[in-house]
Amino acid sequence: MPREKRTSKPKEAKTYNHDKEHPLRPDIGTEAQFKKKKPPETYRYDSSLSPELDWDDNPSREQAEAQIKAISSHLEQLSAHLSQLDTVAESLQSDAEALKILYSVRDNITQQIREVTTSLNKLKALSQPFLNWTGKAERLSFDVPTLPLFVHERLSTRAIIETLKSHKSGGEQLSLFDLFNDPKWSITDQILRAYEYHGDWVNRMILGDSLVTMNSLLQYEGLGGQVQMIYIDPPYGVKFGSNFQPFVRKRDVKHNDDDNFTREPEMVQAYRDTWELGLHSYLTYLRDRLLLARDLLTDSGSVFVQISDENVHHVRELMDEVFGGENFVSLISYTTSGGFDSSTLSRAGDYLIWYAKNKPFIKYIELFKEKSSPVGDTNSKYDQIELSDGVRRGLTIQEKSGLDLLPINSRIFRLDNIISQGSGDNTKRKYDFEGTIFDCGSNHHWKASVPDGMDQLSKARRIAMTSNGKLAYVRYYNDFPVTRITNIWNDIGGTVQSRSDPKVYVVQTGTSVTQRCLLMTTDPGDLVLDITCGSGTTAYVAEQWGRRWITCDVSRVPLALARQRLLTATFPWYELKDNNSPAGGFVYKRKQNKKGEEVGGIVPHITLKSIANNEPPDEEILVDKPETDNSIVRVCSPFTIEGTIPPPVDMEAEDSPDAEDRGTKPETEAIEADSTASFTDRMLEILQKVPVLRLPNNKTLTFSHIRKPAKTQSLSAEAMTVNSDQLTVTSDESKLEPVAFLFGPENGAIAERTVFEAAKEADSKHYSHLYIIGFAIAPNARQMVENCQESMNISATYIQATPDLLMGDLLKNMRSSQIFSVCGLPEIKLHKTDDNKYQVELLGLDVFDPITMEVDHEVAKNVPAWFLDTNYNGLCFHVNQAFFPRTSAWDSLKKALKGTYEESVWEHLSGTISSSFEAGEHQQIAVKVIDDRGNELLVVKDLKES
Repeated sequence: MPREKRTSKPKEAKTYNHDKEHPLRPDIGTEAQFKKKKPPETYRYDSSLSPELDWDDNPSREQAEAQIKAISSHLEQLSAHLSQLDTVAESLQSDAEALKILYSVRDNITQQIREVTTSLNKLKALSQPFLNWTGKAERLSFDVPTLPLFVHERLSTRAIIETLKSHKSGGEQLSLFDLFNDPKWSITDQILRAYEYHGDWVNRMILGDSLVTMNSLLQYEGLGGQVQMIYIDPPYGVKFGSNFQPFVRKRDVKHNDDDNFTREPEMVQAYRDTWELGLHSYLTYLRDRLLLARDLLTDSGSVFVQISDENVHHVRELMDEVFGGENFVSLISYTTSGGFDSSTLSRAGDYLIWYAKNKPFIKYIELFKEKSSPVGDTNSKYDQIELSDGVRRGLTIQEKSGLDLLPINSRIFRLDNIISQGSGDNTKRKYDFEGTIFDCGSNHHWKASVPDGMDQLSKARRIAMTSNGKLAYVRYYNDFPVTRITNIWNDIGGTVQSRSDPKVYVVQTGTSVTQRCLLMTTDPGDLVLDITCGSGTTAYVAEQWGRRWITCDVSRVPLALARQRLLTATFPWYELKDNNSPAGGFVYKRKQNKKGEEVGGIVPHITLKSIANNEPPDEEILVDKPETDNSIVRVCSPFTIEGTIPPPVDMEAEDSPDAEDRGTKPETEAIEADSTASFTDRMLEILQKVPVLRLPNNKTLTFSHIRKPAKTQSLSAEAMTVNSDQLTVTSDESKLEPVAFLFGPENGAIAERTVFEAAKEADSKHYSHLYIIGFAIAPNARQMVENCQESMNISATYIQATPDLLMGDLLKNMRSSQIFSVCGLPEIKLHKTDDNKYQVELLGLDVFDPITMEVDHEVAKNVPAWFLDTNYNGLCFHVNQAFFPRTSAWDSLKKALKGTYEESVWEHLSGTISSSFEAGEHQQIAVKVIDDRGNELLVVKDLKES
């Protein structure tokens, strides 16, 4: 009879939800009106700490150290007495009032211990040596800008999948706002009451300098003392020789090739050996960030710094100073995927330096790994075998080496010590085993009681005689199927965890390293922070294990890669004790396979003690083996893309033109610019030294006669350039045309009014073209640049300046090809379907060429990624559909949800035409394209006009 064909039930994609809240941040569209501005925050170092290692020969030093030792001893005794209160509490369970008083006393004593411990540690620090470097003694404080975080994007894999329901039979669509965890609060509240209201927790990816980001979390959101784990993967050294990729598309980065390195200010500060102070500046860079990291950690929190042997000793000394040597936990060494060539020993590993915020209160969960088989290891202490008939003998050389198979149903064991040091009851030093009297010796005792415990061991055949006539404990290899993880991790190899999470970043850290740090020091629902996002490994691991996460990076390229990695990832569904949140913990069970091997998350730990006392064996929880439900496909929880971009800055304080004159909404309450003279002078000097504008298709435009305008209200510079049909500068003055420049603000985005004023002046003075150079530009301002020819009668081009320019004179040289570049805008086409819905087609990127005065075009299939918001509200971009034309990013999710959706769904998500959608409440859409440099290019379309 033929076997009945099984019908598999279509799988649904689900996410974990965290039952935590956090302050609501405003959307990026409100930055011009944002009211809650704060001054820079000053952080101070302890001026009482000597920056040098000086020997103190004062005779009172010894007395002070003796007092410190005495206080430490008293604290230890007090902590021991405190633990006894828990025992007393168990006997008072029936007396609620007495129990309440006891707990109050215990909490009081605990708080006093913490305060005294803090004071004691400060006292100890006064006599400790510290690493010194140039400028450290003079730098007792530093200021950090206090900038708000604006939400740029809201992303949800489930929301993207929900838009595909039209390709699936049955099922009602859920509210997209719910899927995005969007609070949907009013613009007025965002402007006036940002950070006052709280909403459901959403994980966060932040574009910004790590120091500024951490300061914002502290000052705006009050996250001090709330982060359980911080992971820092800083530059390994001060040389610009670590492989960081400048493009989303490029992973074959050559070592030490200047052409291949991304040029972002924080990276360059850390990696470039053109720093005036070299290593000294590197140490300052790390010290500042470690100080703010300490303020963010909980009392039970941990910080890990990933580093190589080049500077591990310096970083250890830095962390001793910031966190206190008494809070050092461990130096972990781990192997990497490959060695680094050297003229001597090749380096095949890196280090993790682990410090606690407050070591006595550290959260630590012990980790285990599977035992390696003793077969094949000729040095293993498990060198004995028990045959199926009970006969015991030593393993032969062939059996130990694996050349001969072990007999069926045999058990490997070792003979372990059964005697401990320390005097016991002299009357019980002797034990009769099988008619022979054995004496444990003076100042020693048997590990089990005599005679009862030893008899139990003997009855269980756990005692044997060694070849030299002594008693030993029989420890079977499978008494405990796992072994404790130490601080040497030579079993992980630094590799990416699975094929479903491929390597997308040239320096991508293997998930195993970060995973162990996270599982050792956090519980599900805890908050994890990574201030060096890179490829997003920490965020990926935190998402997998149900932790809340925040990650940041100063470069757009790694954030673009991390966003794709998380958005398209699938994770195991770990069963929850509390169905509402991971904070309740995961479910663990003891399970065995057909061979009797332990394969569950709970394993027995048979010990001498449990056998001697005739007790059930202890059980250990393997926190990396919770129960999984394979019928559920878990996708990434909703997350946001945020930025520390200040509100747009108008260069002049004049009133904005009427909205009717511009056809757009006026901007109000722009933040006053700081003194811009020095910044403008620096930008002008750079433009004079490198008068080259990089265009698509490897074309360049060169300027001459660059200078400040004689009289100007809004313009920053003027220059001469050749006619549009020429490609090189000529000495023929008749062929030169005057052009104007506007430099955007040093810290902030270019505002629409600023563009309007500059274009109006440039047109009145008959310049042929206006070049607007900035680090960021408001969407309305960018749209005005594109429409300048029609609305202002002068053509204009927006030029993206490399963030290197923010570093002033730190760089000795810059590559002209990377200073100024022209970014394009997406070209889209809107289609209306037969059922009165819409589809968006990405045609490509249009980049205006100021040389030919024509538009260059890049085809859509060559863009790394593009996103669609089908109901754009003008404030925050909601990614309703996400497309990766050049990659197979959705393959993992496609495979996991096989049979749930039609094949055409996945074709859409890897193509240039969107799935169909209905017009939303706001009657407009937005398309965002990520180019190869990680730049985000946005275009908005009104459905009514279209």
